[in-house]
Amino acid sequence: VLDLLTTEELASAVAPSNQRDWVPAQAVMPYAELRGNLLTVRNIRNCKYLDKDDYIVRHYDKTFDLNRLQTVDFITVPFKDAPSLAHTMLSFGFGGEDYLAISVEVRLQEGETYSPMKGALRQYELMYVVADERDVVTLRAKYRGDDVYLYRTRATPQQARMLLMDVMARVNKLAVQPEFYDTFANNCTTNIVAHINRMKPGRVPLDVGVLLPGYADRLAYDLGLLDTEVSFEQTKRRAHINRIANRYADDPQFSQRIRQR
Repeated sequence: VLDLLTTEELASAVAPSNQRDWVPAQAVMPYAELRGNLLTVRNIRNCKYLDKDDYIVRHYDKTFDLNRLQTVDFITVPFKDAPSLAHTMLSFGFGGEDYLAISVEVRLQEGETYSPMKGALRQYELMYVVADERDVVTLRAKYRGDDVYLYRTRATPQQARMLLMDVMARVNKLAVQPEFYDTFANNCTTNIVAHINRMKPGRVPLDVGVLLPGYADRLAYDLGLLDTEVSFEQTKRRAHINRIANRYADDPQFSQRIRQR
Protein backbone atom coordinates (compact mmCIF):
# COMPACT_ATOMS: atom_id res chain seq x y z
CA VAL A 1 0.00 0.00 0.00
CA LEU A 2 2.85 2.37 0.81
CA ASP A 3 4.03 2.13 -2.79
CA LEU A 4 0.88 4.02 -3.77
CA LEU A 5 2.10 7.13 -1.92
CA THR A 6 4.70 9.60 -3.10
CA THR A 7 7.65 10.68 -0.96
CA GLU A 8 5.92 14.00 -0.26
CA GLU A 9 2.74 12.22 0.81
CA LEU A 10 4.67 9.96 3.13
CA ALA A 11 6.40 12.97 4.67
CA SER A 12 3.06 14.71 5.24
CA ALA A 13 1.87 11.73 7.27
CA VAL A 14 4.46 12.37 9.98
CA ALA A 15 2.51 15.08 11.78
CA PRO A 16 -0.80 16.86 11.19
CA SER A 17 -0.72 20.57 10.42
CA ASN A 18 -3.04 23.52 10.12
CA GLN A 19 -0.57 25.24 7.78
CA ARG A 20 -1.18 23.91 4.30
CA ASP A 21 -2.53 25.24 0.99
CA TRP A 22 -6.17 24.48 1.77
CA VAL A 23 -9.10 24.70 -0.60
CA PRO A 24 -10.81 28.07 0.00
CA ALA A 25 -13.93 26.58 1.63
CA GLN A 26 -11.77 24.98 4.32
CA ALA A 27 -9.00 27.53 4.70
CA VAL A 28 -10.44 29.22 7.80
CA MET A 29 -10.80 27.35 11.07
CA PRO A 30 -13.73 28.15 13.36
CA TYR A 31 -13.45 28.70 17.11
CA ALA A 32 -15.77 29.67 19.93
CA GLU A 33 -15.79 31.88 23.02
CA LEU A 34 -18.08 31.40 26.02
CA ARG A 35 -19.11 34.17 28.39
CA GLY A 36 -21.80 33.06 30.78
CA ASN A 37 -24.73 31.87 28.67
CA LEU A 38 -23.48 33.61 25.54
CA LEU A 39 -21.59 31.53 23.01
CA THR A 40 -19.81 33.48 20.28
CA VAL A 41 -18.82 31.35 17.31
CA ARG A 42 -16.19 32.81 14.99
CA ASN A 43 -15.84 32.00 11.29
CA ILE A 44 -19.21 30.38 10.67
CA ARG A 45 -19.11 29.39 7.01
CA ASN A 46 -21.82 30.61 4.67
CA CYS A 47 -20.62 29.95 1.12
CA LYS A 48 -22.66 31.10 -1.84
CA TYR A 49 -22.58 28.23 -4.32
CA LEU A 50 -22.71 28.71 -8.07
CA ASP A 51 -22.21 24.98 -8.61
CA LYS A 52 -20.63 22.20 -6.55
CA ASP A 53 -17.07 23.33 -7.32
CA ASP A 54 -17.60 27.07 -7.82
CA TYR A 55 -18.47 29.19 -4.82
CA ILE A 56 -17.92 32.47 -3.05
CA VAL A 57 -16.45 31.95 0.41
CA ARG A 58 -18.12 33.90 3.17
CA HIS A 59 -17.83 33.73 6.95
CA TYR A 60 -19.48 35.52 9.82
CA ASP A 61 -19.38 35.62 13.61
CA LYS A 62 -22.49 35.19 15.70
CA THR A 63 -23.38 35.13 19.39
CA PHE A 64 -25.94 32.57 20.53
CA ASP A 65 -27.88 32.64 23.79
CA LEU A 66 -27.57 29.13 25.21
CA ASN A 67 -30.78 29.65 27.15
CA ARG A 68 -32.56 29.56 23.78
CA LEU A 69 -30.95 26.29 22.64
CA GLN A 70 -33.77 23.78 22.28
CA THR A 71 -33.05 21.10 19.68
CA VAL A 72 -30.47 18.92 17.99
CA ASP A 73 -31.13 17.51 14.53
CA PHE A 74 -29.23 14.62 12.95
CA ILE A 75 -28.50 14.88 9.22
CA THR A 76 -27.41 11.98 7.01
CA VAL A 77 -26.24 12.09 3.40
CA PRO A 78 -25.80 8.58 1.89
CA PHE A 79 -23.09 8.19 -0.72
CA LYS A 80 -24.61 7.75 -4.18
CA ASP A 81 -22.40 4.86 -5.25
CA ALA A 82 -22.18 3.22 -1.82
CA PRO A 83 -25.36 3.87 0.20
CA SER A 84 -24.07 1.81 3.11
CA LEU A 85 -21.71 4.75 3.66
CA ALA A 86 -22.84 8.29 4.44
CA HIS A 87 -21.80 11.68 5.67
CA THR A 88 -23.42 12.63 8.98
CA MET A 89 -23.89 16.05 10.57
CA LEU A 90 -25.54 17.78 13.52
CA SER A 91 -27.58 20.97 13.62
CA PHE A 92 -28.39 22.89 16.80
CA GLY A 93 -31.60 24.91 16.95
CA PHE A 94 -32.06 28.08 18.96
CA GLY A 95 -35.70 28.92 19.52
CA GLY A 96 -36.74 27.74 16.07
CA GLU A 97 -35.00 30.72 14.47
CA ASP A 98 -31.23 30.25 14.41
CA TYR A 99 -29.52 26.99 13.49
CA LEU A 100 -25.85 26.10 13.72
CA ALA A 101 -24.61 23.14 11.67
CA ILE A 102 -21.57 21.00 12.46
CA SER A 103 -19.97 18.94 9.69
CA VAL A 104 -16.88 16.86 10.51
CA GLU A 105 -14.89 16.56 7.30
CA VAL A 106 -11.65 15.72 5.57
CA ARG A 107 -9.73 18.98 5.19
CA LEU A 108 -8.53 19.09 1.60
CA GLN A 109 -5.55 20.84 0.12
CA GLU A 110 -5.71 22.48 -3.29
CA GLY A 111 -5.77 19.79 -5.97
CA GLU A 112 -6.67 16.98 -3.55
CA THR A 113 -9.64 14.68 -3.82
CA TYR A 114 -10.88 12.29 -1.18
CA SER A 115 -9.75 8.67 -1.21
CA PRO A 116 -10.85 6.23 1.52
CA MET A 117 -7.50 4.45 1.24
CA LYS A 118 -5.53 7.64 1.78
CA GLY A 119 -7.91 8.52 4.59
CA ALA A 120 -6.81 5.34 6.34
CA LEU A 121 -3.14 6.25 5.84
CA ARG A 122 -3.05 9.63 7.60
CA GLN A 123 -3.14 11.68 4.40
CA TYR A 124 -5.77 14.22 5.43
CA GLU A 125 -6.31 16.48 8.38
CA LEU A 126 -9.64 16.54 10.21
CA MET A 127 -11.83 19.66 10.24
CA TYR A 128 -15.01 20.61 12.04
CA VAL A 129 -16.84 22.86 9.58
CA VAL A 130 -19.16 25.10 11.59
CA ALA A 131 -21.63 26.48 9.12
CA ASP A 132 -24.85 28.17 8.30
CA GLU A 133 -27.33 25.36 7.68
CA ARG A 134 -28.08 26.64 4.18
CA ASP A 135 -24.42 26.15 3.26
CA VAL A 136 -23.97 22.47 4.14
CA VAL A 137 -27.49 21.38 3.14
CA THR A 138 -27.86 23.10 -0.23
CA LEU A 139 -24.33 22.12 -1.24
CA ARG A 140 -25.34 18.49 -0.97
CA ALA A 141 -29.04 18.55 -1.85
CA LYS A 142 -28.97 21.04 -4.72
CA TYR A 143 -25.47 21.23 -6.13
CA ARG A 144 -24.16 17.70 -5.58
CA GLY A 145 -27.54 16.04 -6.02
CA ASP A 146 -27.17 13.90 -2.91
CA ASP A 147 -30.11 12.69 -0.85
CA VAL A 148 -30.28 14.59 2.43
CA TYR A 149 -32.25 13.40 5.46
CA LEU A 150 -32.94 15.60 8.47
CA TYR A 151 -34.06 13.80 11.62
CA ARG A 152 -35.32 15.44 14.78
CA THR A 153 -33.70 13.92 17.85
CA ARG A 154 -35.13 13.49 21.31
CA ALA A 155 -32.38 15.53 22.95
CA THR A 156 -33.61 17.81 25.71
CA PRO A 157 -32.41 21.44 25.87
CA GLN A 158 -30.02 20.44 28.66
CA GLN A 159 -28.64 17.55 26.60
CA ALA A 160 -28.38 19.81 23.56
CA ARG A 161 -26.33 22.28 25.59
CA MET A 162 -23.99 19.59 26.91
CA LEU A 163 -23.51 18.23 23.41
CA LEU A 164 -22.85 21.63 21.87
CA MET A 165 -20.32 22.52 24.58
CA ASP A 166 -18.46 19.27 23.97
CA VAL A 167 -18.46 19.91 20.22
CA MET A 168 -17.18 23.46 20.65
CA ALA A 169 -14.42 22.30 22.97
CA ARG A 170 -13.22 20.01 20.18
CA VAL A 171 -13.55 22.78 17.62
CA ASN A 172 -11.26 24.96 19.74
CA LYS A 173 -8.81 22.12 20.30
CA LEU A 174 -8.48 21.40 16.58
CA ALA A 175 -7.77 25.08 15.90
CA VAL A 176 -4.52 24.77 17.86
CA GLN A 177 -3.86 21.02 17.85
CA PRO A 178 -4.60 19.50 14.43
CA GLU A 179 -5.38 15.81 13.97
CA PHE A 180 -5.35 13.39 11.10
CA TYR A 181 -8.64 12.19 9.69
CA ASP A 182 -9.04 8.42 9.77
CA THR A 183 -11.47 6.67 7.43
CA PHE A 184 -12.40 4.16 10.13
CA ALA A 185 -11.63 5.70 13.52
CA ASN A 186 -11.72 9.51 13.24
CA ASN A 187 -14.48 10.48 10.85
CA CYS A 188 -17.81 12.31 10.88
CA THR A 189 -19.81 9.54 12.54
CA THR A 190 -17.24 8.32 15.06
CA ASN A 191 -16.83 11.87 16.30
CA ILE A 192 -20.58 12.35 16.77
CA VAL A 193 -20.70 9.03 18.65
CA ALA A 194 -17.78 10.11 20.83
CA HIS A 195 -19.54 13.36 21.74
CA ILE A 196 -22.71 11.50 22.70
CA ASN A 197 -20.83 8.89 24.70
CA ARG A 198 -18.93 11.52 26.64
CA MET A 199 -22.31 12.79 27.81
CA LYS A 200 -23.52 9.30 28.68
CA PRO A 201 -20.92 6.52 28.42
CA GLY A 202 -22.08 3.59 26.31
CA ARG A 203 -25.16 5.39 24.96
CA VAL A 204 -24.15 4.47 21.41
CA PRO A 205 -22.45 1.04 21.27
CA LEU A 206 -20.11 -0.12 18.55
CA ASP A 207 -22.47 -1.24 15.80
CA VAL A 208 -22.70 -1.66 12.05
CA GLY A 209 -24.39 1.77 12.02
CA VAL A 210 -21.15 3.30 13.29
CA LEU A 211 -18.85 1.31 11.02
CA LEU A 212 -21.18 1.81 8.02
CA PRO A 213 -22.78 5.23 8.56
CA GLY A 214 -25.35 4.63 5.84
CA TYR A 215 -27.16 2.75 8.61
CA ALA A 216 -26.52 5.37 11.29
CA ASP A 217 -30.06 6.73 11.06
CA ARG A 218 -31.52 3.27 11.66
CA LEU A 219 -29.18 2.80 14.63
CA ALA A 220 -30.21 6.16 16.09
CA TYR A 221 -33.86 5.18 15.68
CA ASP A 222 -33.36 1.77 17.30
CA LEU A 223 -31.54 3.38 20.23
CA GLY A 224 -34.40 5.81 20.79
CA LEU A 225 -32.31 8.84 19.91
CA LEU A 226 -34.88 9.79 17.26
CA ASP A 227 -38.65 10.07 17.55
CA THR A 228 -40.11 6.57 17.33
CA GLU A 229 -43.83 7.42 17.19
CA VAL A 230 -44.04 6.03 13.65
CA SER A 231 -42.07 3.29 11.88
CA PHE A 232 -38.50 3.89 10.79
CA GLU A 233 -39.57 3.71 7.15
CA GLN A 234 -42.12 6.49 7.70
CA THR A 235 -39.62 8.49 9.71
CA LYS A 236 -37.07 8.26 6.91
CA ARG A 237 -39.58 9.30 4.25
CA ARG A 238 -40.52 12.35 6.31
CA ALA A 239 -36.85 13.19 6.89
CA HIS A 240 -36.02 13.45 3.17
CA ILE A 241 -35.69 17.20 2.48
CA ASN A 242 -34.29 17.50 -1.05
CA ARG A 243 -37.45 18.76 -2.72
CA ILE A 244 -38.13 21.46 -0.16
CA ALA A 245 -34.43 22.35 0.25
CA ASN A 246 -34.14 22.94 -3.49
CA ARG A 247 -37.36 24.94 -3.61
CA TYR A 248 -36.34 27.26 -0.79
CA ALA A 249 -32.58 27.35 -1.34
CA ASP A 250 -32.61 31.16 -1.54
CA ASP A 251 -35.34 31.78 1.01
CA PRO A 252 -34.26 33.83 4.06
CA GLN A 253 -36.27 31.37 6.17
CA PHE A 254 -34.48 28.33 4.72
CA SER A 255 -34.02 26.49 8.02
CA GLN A 256 -37.65 26.98 8.99
CA ARG A 257 -38.86 25.88 5.55
CA ILE A 258 -37.00 22.56 5.50
CA ARG A 259 -38.68 21.67 8.81
CA GLN A 260 -42.22 22.39 7.53
CA ARG A 261 -42.98 19.02 6.00
